[in-house]
Amino acid sequence: MEAAEATKHGLAAGDTVAPERPDWTIDQGWKNYTPAEHAVWKTLFERQTRLLPGRACDEFVEGMKNLPIGAEQIPDFLELSEVLMQRTGWQVVAVPGLVPDEVFFEHLANRRFPAGNFIRKPHELDYLEEPDVFHDVFGHVPMLMNPAIADYIQAYGEGGLRAKKLGVLDKLARVYWYTVEFGLIQQKDGLRIYGAGIASSRTESVFSLEDPSPNRIGFDLERVMRTNYRIDDFQESYFVIDSLAQLLELATIDFAPLYARIAGKPDYQPGDVLPADRVVVRGTGRYHDAKRAPAIAA
Repeated sequence: MEAAEATKHGLAAGDTVAPERPDWTIDQGWKNYTPAEHAVWKTLFERQTRLLPGRACDEFVEGMKNLPIGAEQIPDFLELSEVLMQRTGWQVVAVPGLVPDEVFFEHLANRRFPAGNFIRKPHELDYLEEPDVFHDVFGHVPMLMNPAIADYIQAYGEGGLRAKKLGVLDKLARVYWYTVEFGLIQQKDGLRIYGAGIASSRTESVFSLEDPSPNRIGFDLERVMRTNYRIDDFQESYFVIDSLAQLLELATIDFAPLYARIAGKPDYQPGDVLPADRVVVRGTGRYHDAKRAPAIAA
């Protein structure tokens, strides 16, 4: 599994020294990248662009095509932002890594996507705990070229600020995880990837769509808000939207009554399949069962 991140909701921000700027932004320092770091980007970029045709959704492919992103060098955030601003009003800002919740949401609410400016080491190509520039830029930025996603993520930032005050951030974080990070979409020609955590991962790009183990379940907001997720391995279930417009509809929902309705109700586990679920693909669960077996035997 690659880039197993904790949704960037400040879960490890305490380990990061706060930069001088109150919004935690830093200069990308593009000129400071070494040839070795550009080479890591090239390796990651080339293998993902070979893998994603026929797997990534049309909007991801279109966004990538219209951005100043290529294999030869780590993208310059200023150049990315210039194109994004013209298309959807977004910009990419550099941060040192994971940032506090309120900083993260404040940036999203103002159409600023906080991206790590560092890149993983050559020995970390297939696993990284903290999101780096490849995950953040390759995985997220192409979708920000789409107006529906652009509006949805801004609304998520605004909702995150409210959820933080209400003490229900864990419920909203699950929505981000199962959409922006690990979401699948049903196109006319089949299931496709739109979540950045999948799109930036060589192994999960294949696992999410082709492995018989995970469940693929129709997206239902309340169901997702009550469902735990995996941060240490592949997902046991992926939630499928029918169109990006479905996400845009979520941007207009008043979440407060929903928080009240699910308060005190038990959570679902990542691999649960419920009678009310719209099951797109019922998984075998074999992958995670095999990993759990030694622990049960012990």
